[in-house]
Amino acid sequence: MTGTDRIGGLAALLKDADGRRRPVERWNPPDCGDIGLRIHADGTWSYAGSPIGRIALVQLFASVLRREPDGRTYLVTPVEKVLVTVDDAPFLAVEMEIAGNGRDQTLIFRTNVDDVVRCGPENPLRFAAGSHGGIKPYVLVRGRLEALVTRALVYEIVEIAGKNSSAAPAGIWSGGAFFAFDQPERTR
Repeated sequence: MTGTDRIGGLAALLKDADGRRRPVERWNPPDCGDIGLRIHADGTWSYAGSPIGRIALVQLFASVLRREPDGRTYLVTPVEKVLVTVDDAPFLAVEMEIAGNGRDQTLIFRTNVDDVVRCGPENPLRFAAGSHGGIKPYVLVRGRLEALVTRALVYEIVEIAGKNSSAAPAGIWSGGAFFAFDQPERTR
């Protein structure tokens, strides 16, 4: 099911999101190395091989995550930064709401750590080649951090794109921008 009735309160969460963002891009602490933090492909966070089960702690860590231009990801505070190994993307897009339709639609995603992202020119979709010739979409959350769109949402995106367009190339509109499924993969 799609539409604004699906995920109550996403618009309110989106308005609150800017107030919760920490200025990690402005912090320049010394690198303290690798302490064994990892974000697995399924979105599970672990420390020294043990899963971190407290979602509040994961959300706190996620709020101070930063991806450097060299592709490495760090947990950053004003006084230190530690390496975080990321298997695929640091976040998963687990829920989606669609406001409007066709060229006027906007996809709004919620991540597994409760970030809310309005997809458009500032938070674009990127498509990588998936297994067996499928597509593997990512949405930019903030900075250089992306969320992998979960499989169930991929099926919804493809279905919506099919309903809204019969012209090539295949893709989807969101926030006034068109995201082609066969776009060349951008450097992350």
